[in-house]
Amino acid sequence: MKRKHDKIALGGGCHWCTEAVFQSLKGVSKVLQGYVASTGEDHNFSEAVIVHFYPEEISLHTLVEIHLYTHKSTEAHTMRKKYRSAIYFYTQQQHIEVLDILQKLQIDFKKPLVTKAYPFVAFKPSREAITNYYYTNPQRPFCQNFITPKLLLLLKHFSKNVHPQKRELLPPIPHKNSP
Repeated sequence: MKRKHDKIALGGGCHWCTEAVFQSLKGVSKVLQGYVASTGEDHNFSEAVIVHFYPEEISLHTLVEIHLYTHKSTEAHTMRKKYRSAIYFYTQQQHIEVLDILQKLQIDFKKPLVTKAYPFVAFKPSREAITNYYYTNPQRPFCQNFITPKLLLLLKHFSKNVHPQKRELLPPIPHKNSP
């Protein structure tokens, strides 16, 4: 029997960060890093990833929740054109589900979410040389300074969703008494 497979596109911060977060999850079969375009005012390409996943292993709700917590989903900073806080849906049913999830998760945040749901229109993949950025060399300064903290947050708050093989590659969560 063939497993049900789904996909969602997510944008928030740098696509290297978003790629590493979603590559680390159980139930995610593939993450494509690049640029996504939508319609209307936000039709321009913005850094994002396409996440292919198995809904019986990880729900859309969990993916959206992880996405909101691993980027600045309540900040309307000046780089939002390049780093649009977005969930790009593929179907009308997915659109309805995403809006419901965003509404339910808003209560967990002190400030209003700036993350919006957009229709997926187009995707341009990143150059091959910069894909799988974190897991090809996690010692890079960018990885250590920006991606590792997001992965530690993932381990701390969403540990049950982290794939065991990826967990082995991640640094341990520092204890409060650590220097």
